[in-house]
Amino acid sequence: MASGLPPAIFIADAPALDFLNSIATPTETEIDWIEDGQGFLEWLEQAQLVPPDALKALRSQAMPGEFDGVAAQARALRKWFRKFVSDRKGRPLRGADDLKELGPLNRLIERDERFGRIVASHDNGSGLELRSTRRWKSPESLLLPIGEVLSKFVCEEDFSDVKACEGPACTLMFADHTRGRARRWCSMAICGNRAKQAAHRQRLKSDR
Repeated sequence: MASGLPPAIFIADAPALDFLNSIATPTETEIDWIEDGQGFLEWLEQAQLVPPDALKALRSQAMPGEFDGVAAQARALRKWFRKFVSDRKGRPLRGADDLKELGPLNRLIERDERFGRIVASHDNGSGLELRSTRRWKSPESLLLPIGEVLSKFVCEEDFSDVKACEGPACTLMFADHTRGRARRWCSMAICGNRAKQAAHRQRLKSDR
């Protein structure tokens, strides 16, 4: 990848939490995938939140440093939303009470310019489909699909299912949609295996 970072992490089973997980410590060192403009563009592309042609067009039109400024706004949004989610995970949202704290998100999605367009489709008898799309007028418009997924998450996700990984040093969050809601780790490949190895070492010590 152009930024030199490893692929971003998408294990949350919820795009809004994947956005929060765009900063993490998968090994010994913390990685922020949206630390600068180039990283932000790459993360959006990996998250499939922005059409590739829109990213290409914005890249060709942007002034130097513009994407860095938008990345800073995205990091501020991430910090604010992480606190909102962390304060409420494990319990249902409380409607009007929690709505009072969502002013920053409402102000973001109010900027959106979505419109419908009739396009060719093979999914129905008419061969046509009404598809919603967005005007990508400036680099700041890249924040709009993030605002959309955060808004859907707040309105549609049961926060009782939102969990933080139990790994001691892990900061990743996820929505537990497993049967019985028994998920404990961001992934077995990362923290699950670490926990198994730690438990094994502890058993060996106990047997001595």
